[in-house]
Amino acid sequence: MVTPRILDLHADGLRLELLTAGASVRRLVVDDGDGPVDVVLGLAEPASYMADGGYVGAVVGRFGNRIAAGHLAVDGVEHRLTTNQFGNTLHGGADGFDRRDWEVLDHGPAHATLGLTSPDGDQGFPGTLAVTVTYRVAPGSVTIEYTGETDAPTVLNLTHHAYLRLDDGPTVDDHVLEVPASSFLALRPDLVPTGEVRPVAGTPFDLRTPTALRDVLASDDEQLRIAGGIDHHYVVDGTGMRRAARLTAPSGRWLEVHSDQPGVQVYTGAHFDGTQTGLDGRPLTARAGVALETQGYPDAPHHPDWPSTVLRPGERYATSTQWRLGRD
Repeated sequence: MVTPRILDLHADGLRLELLTAGASVRRLVVDDGDGPVDVVLGLAEPASYMADGGYVGAVVGRFGNRIAAGHLAVDGVEHRLTTNQFGNTLHGGADGFDRRDWEVLDHGPAHATLGLTSPDGDQGFPGTLAVTVTYRVAPGSVTIEYTGETDAPTVLNLTHHAYLRLDDGPTVDDHVLEVPASSFLALRPDLVPTGEVRPVAGTPFDLRTPTALRDVLASDDEQLRIAGGIDHHYVVDGTGMRRAARLTAPSGRWLEVHSDQPGVQVYTGAHFDGTQTGLDGRPLTARAGVALETQGYPDAPHHPDWPSTVLRPGERYATSTQWRLGRD
């Protein structure tokens, strides 16, 4: 069994602990006046990240989110992918990037770059793919930069699956979330988008003003029932690097997500069932954290009118996300 390597990055008032397993964030400790607080969920055993970590803190790929029916066509060439949820391909398939031990390419006190090469046919995806993720810390921020290059046409949609919980409570029910998105992708019962880009207005998914997660999750909306909470892609208003979400805890501690990606998948952690143990020794139960996954549209290969996730030889995939932290 591979023993993941631990990397520590530091900036004034902030410490980021990484694992080479899944290029994962295991701790993000901030000290904003009341002593150090870890604001992400981490697993007690590093080796469990590569076994069945449930994507906790990991970089996921090749394709974050879902591809329907494990089927992909690129330039008219059909590819069959491994499937791992309801007959669909979730987060890159049965052996995705979250289960790989990434290579450390560069590491300093405030930055680290990790890399991975995915061979042609890996999980059914075409092309040999080389990807990197770079973490940079500064006072009050963590920046995550992704790159990718391929030798054959393929698809690429990397995202980060950190679960956030900004206070010490057992759930994020009392956290307030704001997402500047006028629409979201409606889901089928198997959690794949229907193809409908639905306005948030008049629905519980309207998070354009800060809204307590408890109030959203109390709704009897059909889409919330399908997902056991929120597990939906929000189409973030605007383009380029912009604010995609802001999460605030009762203490006033907040984390903003800024990204150049088209949207953000909001997932309220319905799958946590107490079988995993966090770094604090407590079992992780439903809604123990919320994931804010900046990414391209899920199932984009089946929707040519949505932003493309195709990557071709000679092109360079490059995208970045920044977490900004503070306290009111």
